[in-house]
Amino acid sequence: MLELFLESQDEVPWDALMFVTGHINYGGRVTDDNDRVCLLTTLSKYCCIDALKDGYKFSGSGLYYAPTDGTAEDYRDYIETLPLNDNPEIYGLHGNANINY
Repeated sequence: MLELFLESQDEVPWDALMFVTGHINYGGRVTDDNDRVCLLTTLSKYCCIDALKDGYKFSGSGLYYAPTDGTAEDYRDYIETLPLNDNPEIYGLHGNANINY
C-alpha cells in the first residue's frame, strides 16, 4: 500500500495511509465506534513521521523500537532480545491489561 502511495509522491501521505489502514483495511472489521477510536489511536503511534527517526520508541520502556539500518544479523539480534510474549505496553496499554486477557 505504502509503495503505491509513494509512486506518485515524494513524501509519505500519512493521512491517506491512516485512512486506508484504519478505516478501510482494518476499520471495516470494527463495528463498535469506541473500538474504532482505539484502533486509530494505536495506529497513530506507528504510522507517523516520528517513527522514521532514529531513536523513536514505540513503548515507554524503550524495549520496542525500529532498529537503525544494519545487517540482517543486526536485525536478528534485536529480535532475539524481544520477549516471547508481548507486553501490553507495545499496544499503548497499561500492564493490567494482561489481567483481563
